[in-house]
Amino acid sequence: MSRTSVQDAPPQADSPLGHGLKQRHLSMIALGGVIGAGLFVGSGTAIAAAGPSIILAYAISGALVMLVMRMLGEMAAANPASGSFSVHAERALGPWAGFTAGWSFWFLLCVAVGLEGIGAAKIVHGWVPGVPEWAWVALFMLVFCGTNLAAVKNFGEFEFWFAALKVGAIVLFLGIGVLAILGWLPDTDAPGMTNLTGHGGFMPNGVDGLIVGLLASVFAYGGLETVTIAAAESEHPVQGVAKAVRTAMWRIALFYVGSMAVVVTLLPWTAEEVAAKGPYVATLDHLGIDGAGQIMNVVVLVALLSAMNANIYGASRMANSLVARGMGPKALGRLFGGVPRIAVLTSSVFGFLCVLLSYWRPDDIFQWLLNTIGAIILVVWFFIAAAQLKLRTALEREAPEKLVVKMWLFPWLTYVALAGMATVFVLMARESETRTQLFYTGGLTVLLMAIGYARQKVMESRGTGPRA
Repeated sequence: MSRTSVQDAPPQADSPLGHGLKQRHLSMIALGGVIGAGLFVGSGTAIAAAGPSIILAYAISGALVMLVMRMLGEMAAANPASGSFSVHAERALGPWAGFTAGWSFWFLLCVAVGLEGIGAAKIVHGWVPGVPEWAWVALFMLVFCGTNLAAVKNFGEFEFWFAALKVGAIVLFLGIGVLAILGWLPDTDAPGMTNLTGHGGFMPNGVDGLIVGLLASVFAYGGLETVTIAAAESEHPVQGVAKAVRTAMWRIALFYVGSMAVVVTLLPWTAEEVAAKGPYVATLDHLGIDGAGQIMNVVVLVALLSAMNANIYGASRMANSLVARGMGPKALGRLFGGVPRIAVLTSSVFGFLCVLLSYWRPDDIFQWLLNTIGAIILVVWFFIAAAQLKLRTALEREAPEKLVVKMWLFPWLTYVALAGMATVFVLMARESETRTQLFYTGGLTVLLMAIGYARQKVMESRGTGPRA
C-alpha cells in the first residue's frame, strides 16, 4: 500500500482502545478543550496590546482555526485514530512526519499539564494559604492521573461536566454583556461606540498592536485537536467526530469573538484592571456584580483542571498510538482494560517533573521548556494541512464514500490555511518575545525530524517499511 493509498486502510490505524465515550462527551470535549485560562485571563494582555481591534485579531485567527479543524475533521471522520493528525501525517508524508508531529504534540501536552497544575495550585493556595502550592499540585496530579487510569468513560464524564460549567459561564457572561450593551441592566447606560472608537480609535496601536493580539489569539485556540483523538474511543467514531467538529467550530468562534466584543464595548481598553484582573472579572466588576472576582476564580480553576485532565488523556493516547506504530518504547503501549495505563503514568510523571522544574530552575530550564513549546501548535497545524492536501486527493480517487466531512473549496482553502500559518511564523520572527519561542520550537522540530527520518531509513533498509 502506498503512503497515500486509503482504500485498504483499516478504520483504526493504531491500537485497539476502549469505546466508552458517548456523543455528548465528544461534543463537550470539542467545546471545552479550547476554552481555558488563556481565554479567561490571558486575553487581557492581548486587549492591552491591540485595543478594540482584538475583535478583528480573534476573528482572523478563528477563521484559520476553523479551516484547520475542518481539514482535521475530514481526515478523522475518514480514518478515526487515537493518533489523529500523527497517523494522517504518517500515511500522507511518511513515518518521519508522523513521528515528528506525534512526539512534539506529546511534549507540548506534558509541559502544559505542569503549567496548568501550577496555575490551579496558585488559585487554591489563595483560598487556603496554610497548604503549600506543591501539595495542591500533587493532589491534582493524583486525581487526574487516577481518572485517566480508569475506564475512558470516567475521563469523558469529568470532561463533560467541566466543559459544561465553562460553556455555561461564557453563555451567561455573553447574555449579561449584551443586556448591558443595550442598556437593559439596572443602573447601566448603553455605552454605544464610545469605547470602540475612543481612546485612540479601533486600532490604537496600529498594525503592530494588532499583530501582538493576533499572535496571542492564535495560541489561545489550541486544544481543539483533542476531540479527534477522543473520537477513536467513542461508540460511533465517524459520526461522532463529524458532528463534534461541525458544531464546535462556529460555537467556539462565537464564544471567543463574542466575548472580546462584549469586553471592549463595555470597558475602555486602557483600563488597567482588564490586564490585571482578566477581562471577564474586570467587566463583571464594572457592571457592579457582587463576588465577580471569586466567581471567575472558580471558573478559571475549573478551566485549568479541565485542561489538565484533557492533556493527560491526549498525551497518553498519542504516546500509545506512536508506540503501536513502532515509534516508541513498547512498554508505553501496553493496554489494561482498553486503557494505556503506563502511557498515562509516564505522561503524568513528566507533567509533575515540569512543576518541580518551575520551583527548582524557574529562570533557565523551565523557561527553556516554555519557549520550546511556544509554536508547536503551529507545527502541528502545518502537518494537518499538508497531510489533508495529499490524503483528500487519494480519498476522492479510491474511497469517496469516506468523505463524510469535506474541506470547503478544496484545495484553495487548504492553500489559504498554509499561507496563513506561514504568515504567523513570519510575524513571530518579527516580534522579539515570540522570536525566541520560534527558534526553540524550530530546534525541537528539526531534532525530531532528524530522528524520525533516520529511523525511517533504518526501517526501510531492514525491509519493514511504514506501518500506517
